[in-house]
Amino acid sequence: MAVARNITPGTRYQPITGRPAFVWAFLDAMVLARRSVLRTLRAPELIVFVAIQPVMFVLLFRYVFGGAIQVPGGQYVNYLMPGIFVQTVAFGGVITGIGLAEDMHQGLIDRFRSLPMSSSAVVSGRTVADLARNGFTVAIMLIVGFLVGFRPQGTVFEFMLGILVLMGISFAFSWISAFIGLAVGSVEAAQSGGFIWMFPLTFASSAFVPVSTMPSWLRPFAEHNPVTVLSDALRGLFHVNPALTTADTRWALIQSVAWIAAILAVFIPLAVIKYRNSTSR
Repeated sequence: MAVARNITPGTRYQPITGRPAFVWAFLDAMVLARRSVLRTLRAPELIVFVAIQPVMFVLLFRYVFGGAIQVPGGQYVNYLMPGIFVQTVAFGGVITGIGLAEDMHQGLIDRFRSLPMSSSAVVSGRTVADLARNGFTVAIMLIVGFLVGFRPQGTVFEFMLGILVLMGISFAFSWISAFIGLAVGSVEAAQSGGFIWMFPLTFASSAFVPVSTMPSWLRPFAEHNPVTVLSDALRGLFHVNPALTTADTRWALIQSVAWIAAILAVFIPLAVIKYRNSTSR
């Protein structure tokens, strides 16, 4: 007969004998990730809005600004799409914080705490679900990008590596948003706080224009922020920017992985600790 787990609210459970605690943490996170995905699927209007926003960005930048912005050695649509990919998954991460703030406001997280589950499962489950949603959004953007003239080159491996790194930064940004959502406690503040830091990060970068066109005082920030290095890594892996050498691409890829690892190393423990503190009674 299985040994029941401790269900005392606010305390850590005792895993069932035979399975390590991290296995139970993973399984609990997958259960809550499934819950979040099902909630999204049961809200068709949310799916429509998730799909429409990135399409609007692609069309606006491609046909409104595309004629006015010149990039050396290539077409603007090929330069644009990697940056749009990064911007979209970055903005998509804000939904993680909004969802957690909404669960807190409704008292749902306190109910989760009364269940025999890992204390990290609520946050990690939400970030995994939003990773899947961002994957759906990127797929739509790829289709729209092909329709408006985006033509990535290179090997299948390079293309898949680019998508993998893109999903990595999506996951990392979701953890930043999760911490903000848990820290502010209200849906409105989570939405505002989630975008405040995102706008300078995405627009003061090479996502939409070359860094060389920016003022000299802004370039150091623009050159080294994660949106720039990931956008450049994607352009190199997709072979859509002739100005990038193989060495440039490799260095941008290394920086991208370093940013992902650093963000996760900092914000996973911060978000989990904030979850434990903000929902304890």
